[in-house]
Amino acid sequence: MKGDRASPHELLDLARGLVSRADPSTAGLWPRAAAVLARRALEASVLGLWQRRTLDLEGCSMRAQLICLRTYLEDAELAARAGHAWSALNRACHHHTYELAPTAWELDDWLSIVGELIRKVGPGGYPPVATGPGTSPNAP
Repeated sequence: MKGDRASPHELLDLARGLVSRADPSTAGLWPRAAAVLARRALEASVLGLWQRRTLDLEGCSMRAQLICLRTYLEDAELAARAGHAWSALNRACHHHTYELAPTAWELDDWLSIVGELIRKVGPGGYPPVATGPGTSPNAP
């Protein structure tokens, strides 16, 4: 992994590794660390979509970007689930004394949505872009 240059796949793999190696001695820590990594993977994937489509949405809040995702992803249902997963992961990243950390089951569900989004967006965070009706998504 290369710091901020980590791919969404690498970040998601790290999050999955934390969930699969849950350790009672780090209870409360590993779930939040996995949530941070998964949220970052989701955000990196969305950023890759905007870069591929040459849309300048980086300055917008992630909530606004997720609303736009419903149009540009061409899969409104997945975009809605990704928005829900981002909200849940964002909430899980912040420690509140009155709340429990997310469970491995909850994290697995959110991670699967993030993985689905990463696959839909495409390799390296850059989805194929169709240039018009009947054109190949990989056409220049």
